[in-house]
Amino acid sequence: MQKLSIIKFKPKQGCLDEFAANLIAFNNSKHRVFHLMQSGDELHAIVIRGAEILTQDAADGVNWLDGQRHLLQEFDPVNKHTIPLSGDLLHSSV
Repeated sequence: MQKLSIIKFKPKQGCLDEFAANLIAFNNSKHRVFHLMQSGDELHAIVIRGAEILTQDAADGVNWLDGQRHLLQEFDPVNKHTIPLSGDLLHSSV
């Protein structure tokens, strides 16, 4: 089973390009499908990966994010710097 994750980020003013470049570079080192969308002042990372690597991949992402938090605004005290959503991929035409 494949998993689809959408992770929302809100870079601080003036940090969008730097954070986007860092995020792209981090994801280029992985062997999975990755898309990055900009909507206003927010970025949405869309990732498709095998279920067997989801847990480790998410842990690697959190470790990487620890070095990027200075570029991001917090959404709220619960979500902090990301709003993640993951689930089973039911269909893809890619």
